[in-house]
Amino acid sequence: MFFNIQLKRGDCLHIVISNSSDLPIYAQIKEQVKEQILTGELAENETLPSLRQLAKDLKISVLTTTRAYNELEQEGFITSRQGKGFFVMSSGSNLIREQLIKEVEKNLNNAILAAGRIPMSDDEIVSLLKLLLEVDHD
Repeated sequence: MFFNIQLKRGDCLHIVISNSSDLPIYAQIKEQVKEQILTGELAENETLPSLRQLAKDLKISVLTTTRAYNELEQEGFITSRQGKGFFVMSSGSNLIREQLIKEVEKNLNNAILAAGRIPMSDDEIVSLLKLLLEVDHD
């Protein structure tokens, strides 16, 4: 089932829940919210739905949403503010930064493997990276 949940600042939380997934529902929610934070789809300091509201919107138990939010908070992706709710952490958060660096490393490793199949020299790879960096910042 696919859900679009409108957030206060105009962003939308996209959740797909699959009964045929090997992942439990709380983990499906957690992974999708995490991915939307890492890609910037959910802006820092964005207010997330309350535990009860998310459970109601997804037609699931509050215990399930509580577990998803608790794990996201433990991993540093969201934070709770007493009486105000849950919020997306700043992209300056060390844990979020570490996750993004990990993604860059994975993509660079994939590029190096692809370059090895051509083959490309290290100097050619570095030159291409520098060129891409220049184009990206123009």
